[in-house]
Amino acid sequence: LWTLKPPNRTFHGQPRLLACDVYSQYESVRRGEQEIPKYFNFASDVLDKWSEIEKAGKRPPNPAFWWINGKGEEVKWSFEELGFLSRKVANVLTKVCGLQKGDRIVVILPRVPEWWLVNVACMRAGIVLIPGISQLSAKDILYRLQASKATCIITDDTLAPTVDSVASECQFLRTKLMVSKGSREGWLNFTDLCKNQSADHSCVKTRIQDSMSIFFTSGTTGSPKMTEHSQGSLGFRPLLSERYWLDLTPSDTIWSTADTGWILASLASVFDPWVFGSCIFIHKLPQIESATILNTLCRFPIDALVGAPTLFRMLVQNDLSKYKFMNLKHCMSGGEPLNPEVMEQWKSETGLDIHEVYGQTETGIICSVFKGMKIKPGSMGKAAPLYDVQIIDKNANILLPGQQGEIAVRSKPIRPLGLFSEYVDNPKKTAESERGEFYVTGDRGTMDEDGYFQFIGRDDDIIISSGYRIGPFEVESALIEHPAVAETAVVSSPDPLRGQVVKAFVVLSPTFSSTDLESLTCDLQEHVKKTTAPYKYPRKVEFVQELPKTVTGKIKRNELRNKEWGR
Repeated sequence: LWTLKPPNRTFHGQPRLLACDVYSQYESVRRGEQEIPKYFNFASDVLDKWSEIEKAGKRPPNPAFWWINGKGEEVKWSFEELGFLSRKVANVLTKVCGLQKGDRIVVILPRVPEWWLVNVACMRAGIVLIPGISQLSAKDILYRLQASKATCIITDDTLAPTVDSVASECQFLRTKLMVSKGSREGWLNFTDLCKNQSADHSCVKTRIQDSMSIFFTSGTTGSPKMTEHSQGSLGFRPLLSERYWLDLTPSDTIWSTADTGWILASLASVFDPWVFGSCIFIHKLPQIESATILNTLCRFPIDALVGAPTLFRMLVQNDLSKYKFMNLKHCMSGGEPLNPEVMEQWKSETGLDIHEVYGQTETGIICSVFKGMKIKPGSMGKAAPLYDVQIIDKNANILLPGQQGEIAVRSKPIRPLGLFSEYVDNPKKTAESERGEFYVTGDRGTMDEDGYFQFIGRDDDIIISSGYRIGPFEVESALIEHPAVAETAVVSSPDPLRGQVVKAFVVLSPTFSSTDLESLTCDLQEHVKKTTAPYKYPRKVEFVQELPKTVTGKIKRNELRNKEWGR
């Protein structure tokens, strides 16, 4: 199905030292000496193998999964315990709920241990997992259940009434499971069922291209698309790829603050760390609060932190000299670009670099700043192994270094293993995502002569003012350097003369107070003119209390833009 080129066996000039672990067992495949296997299941071929290594005493004693809720409750599982409990859940899904291989299940849970058990149980049973964020409305849930034809849903007692309000309109929905200490009419209690189930379950045989997860991803127009990933693109990809963005060991503990409905939760809190036998740390985090994050980093031996740019922008607003992190060595940011000013401030106060990663629901991580690699402020690093990433024009021609175009991944004649399979039931959108030999991300950027990529903006975020093309990120980066600015978002605004002008929405820093906003507006405009090309300065500035954001922390520029254009 896929052909593999033998990779370079050095990593930034240094030979890789591979431990005797699950990852190293696939070394011959990475070298191209063996073909990618026809059959693969992450639960049996990775997690159960780590359980065997653990039993043999060849893995450090740290847990495979470590969860806290900030109120004294704590859960720690070894790989053996994870296997035992997930087999029970697999039996609940298959024997009690009657789900079979290929059936789809919608799972809408906060960061609770049951979410991880359901993930692994679905792998074991070959059930297709469809994660969702806990902030989904009744309309959102109805759309997902109808579009996916899911036969089962798992959620908590908070969302159960919302599901009930639309369940009668979901003709395929047969079973509702609730993660709760209580009960509700029409719902099966997940916890009670698991207690009474046997832990004897045989993992189904799955092909590497079999569907594993479907993520609903929003586009610029229309309803969210169902992005399908396979056993190969999610589970086998980290075994095939070099240790490029995480580079963990079995002794390491990683914490990702990503919401469970986001693909980054699957990448950074399931597949990629467990390939290396690392410990996945989770805090329930009902709200993302600076003090909670910082205190957790001080109290627990977390080696690697993954968060959205909003997280780091929030953390640097604190006096970081008051905090001494127990173990933190590696920080990663993804979801949207991180302003260089924030990176510099974090580095100066913690001594740690922030390594940017870039990707999409459709692609996983396709660019990253690897460990040991030179960091260029404003750059999201180089193309990840497995991917040929290029900047192309509207005719799919590869552009020269420095030229602005669309970020694209070569998908023909060989489709990279990490790419999504298709937009389910939407062949038109699937075909539109391809241009020539490339999958087109819809993001605009540049690549320099060293192969570093720089993000400019979504193709639909680009502002064209008096014929000049202006990326919002460069204006935002200039604004956030000003001490008065805590956060900002830049969009286009209609103008009778120029067609569009740059408008900035600004959240003031809590340490800054000014009643003369007119003077501050002029000050910010002059600051941008001096920091970047003068034509990019925001001709309009609006001060706001907060910016609209997705649950993953991405700023909803489309919402601000629609407001500006009266849509």
